[in-house]
Amino acid sequence: MTGFRRITPFLWFDSQAEEAATFYTGIFPNSRIRQVTRYSKEASGPSGRPEGSVMTVDFELDGEPVSALNGGPVFKFTEAISLVVKCKDQAEIDHYWNRLSEGGDPNAQACGWLKDKYGLSWQICPVEIDELAKSPKAMEALMRMKKIDIARLKEAAR
Repeated sequence: MTGFRRITPFLWFDSQAEEAATFYTGIFPNSRIRQVTRYSKEASGPSGRPEGSVMTVDFELDGEPVSALNGGPVFKFTEAISLVVKCKDQAEIDHYWNRLSEGGDPNAQACGWLKDKYGLSWQICPVEIDELAKSPKAMEALMRMKKIDIARLKEAAR
């Protein structure tokens, strides 16, 4: 089956699914909104969402499928789940950190983790983070960082 992905993140928003998908697809290359569905008369009643309003948004982030739902204020994102963005260099870390943290909670930033303006947590880290994390001194340096500085981690790992 072409294009089949067994696991797809499914994100619950109050009413910002399309806005968030547009924001995210504007940050990552090879990204696009694939489909927007709207609440029908039949679905709007039980859901409490207005008929004709956006129900789901299917989109791709760097070629990976993601779905979003406007399900109302019942559920909120927590740090218990995050999306990891592996970066090849400091320029990529800076780009994704700066863009995803726009309007987010600066108090929810630590060790490469950030919370965006929608409350979704992200980990922005170098591709070699697993190797660097084997060094106690690099881990000590990481614990003092908000945005990861690859050069400082590598220096600490020596």
